[in-house]
Amino acid sequence: MLTPMPIKYVTGDATNPAGSGKRIIAHCCNDAGFWNAGFVRALSERFHQPERDYRRWARGLAPVPFRLGQVQFVRVQPGLCVANIIGQSGIRSNSNPNPLRYDSLREGLARVRLLALEHDASVHMPRIGAGLAGGDWQTISAIIEDELCFHGVNVTVYDLP
Repeated sequence: MLTPMPIKYVTGDATNPAGSGKRIIAHCCNDAGFWNAGFVRALSERFHQPERDYRRWARGLAPVPFRLGQVQFVRVQPGLCVANIIGQSGIRSNSNPNPLRYDSLREGLARVRLLALEHDASVHMPRIGAGLAGGDWQTISAIIEDELCFHGVNVTVYDLP
């Protein structure tokens, strides 16, 4: 039986994950095709491919269906990929104050787990779903523990300085 790995919290930049070995940067995207606010801005400053691939995916130009719970894996460097997780329905607005869908985030993280275990990769992320998506971090961190940590995946969550 695997020993659950606690989430490691660090101060730093999730677009530049610490450590060696294979790494996955996971983050939460919307199902509306918008890539223009929050963590994705920092991600696009460092890597261009995740945004380009997400926009093609949103237009139906990718083999994986563009829907809640799905994940698009984008290789950005040898041993480093970005997981575009579709975990929020639409974008935050007065009529949609909490677009995060916990079940979709859970489904996406389960897909991330499979890739992480297959490639012995660690997972790095900001506090996904807790910013513009309107989710509750206590609930989200419990989902991360269930889907990743309890399966032996090392997870690091980054808070900006």
